[in-house]
Amino acid sequence: MKFATFNTNSVRLRLPVILEWLLREQPDILCLQEIKAQDKDFPAADFEGAGFHPAFKGQKSYNGVAIISRQMPQEVKTSLTSIEDQEARFISATILDVPVINVYIPQGMAPGTDKFAYKLRWLRGLLAHIKENYKKEMPLLIAGDFNVALETIDVFDPESFRDEAGFHPDEQAIMQELLAWGLVDIFRKHQPDGGHYTFWDYRIPNALKRNMGWRIDYILATQPLADKSVISWIDTGARALPKPSDHTFLIAEFDMS
Repeated sequence: MKFATFNTNSVRLRLPVILEWLLREQPDILCLQEIKAQDKDFPAADFEGAGFHPAFKGQKSYNGVAIISRQMPQEVKTSLTSIEDQEARFISATILDVPVINVYIPQGMAPGTDKFAYKLRWLRGLLAHIKENYKKEMPLLIAGDFNVALETIDVFDPESFRDEAGFHPDEQAIMQELLAWGLVDIFRKHQPDGGHYTFWDYRIPNALKRNMGWRIDYILATQPLADKSVISWIDTGARALPKPSDHTFLIAEFDMS
C-alpha cells in the first residue's frame, strides 16, 4: 500500500502537479490539505478521470481537506466531534480496511493569542478523538499538515524559532502524547537524521535550494501498520516545479501481504 500526504495550498492551482504526480507515483491513498475550495468547486471529475475516488470537505478560500484513493472510501466523516469547529480541517474514511484520518491543524499565530489557544484546543481534540474511537492494537493511519515541528532536527534553525508557533513546547507536548498513545512517526522510523523537510516558506529566498525548511507534515501509524512499513521519503522535486505549493509530498509504503 502506497500512502501519501500533501498540503496543496489550493487544489485548483496545484491540480496539474497533483494529477501528474498521481499518474507517475500511483499511490493507493493521497491525503490533501488546504484545498481552499468549496465542495461545489472541488475538481472531483479530474480525479475520477484519473481513476481515483475523492472524498472531501471544502471551505471557501481557506482550509479544506480531501482523501483521494483508488478504492472507494467508506464510512466518510468530516467533523471532529471532540471540539466545536466550523472550519474544514478533518476528514476520515476507511480504505483497504484501514481507518484513515486526514487533518489540517491550525497554524496558530503567536503564542498567547486566541489563535494559538485554538490550535492547542484542536490538537487536544484530535488526541481525545483518537483515544475515544480507536485502539492502538488495531491498524490506523493519521496524516496531514500538523503545523508542528516535533524535534530540533525538524527545523533548519531551531534556536531562531524556539517557543514560536510551530516549534512551541505546548504543541510538541500534545504531539508527544499522540505518539505515546501508540502512534509511530513513519518517516522518522526510516530516516533518523535531520535536514529532511516538507515545508519551505515562500518568504525565504531560495528556501528549497538552501534547504531552509521545516518538517511539519506527518504520516503516523499504529504499531501493527508501522511494522509493515518498508520505506518513507519526501518528494522534494515537486517543490521545485513552477508555481509550487510551499509544501511537498510525503510518502510511505506498507507491505500488506
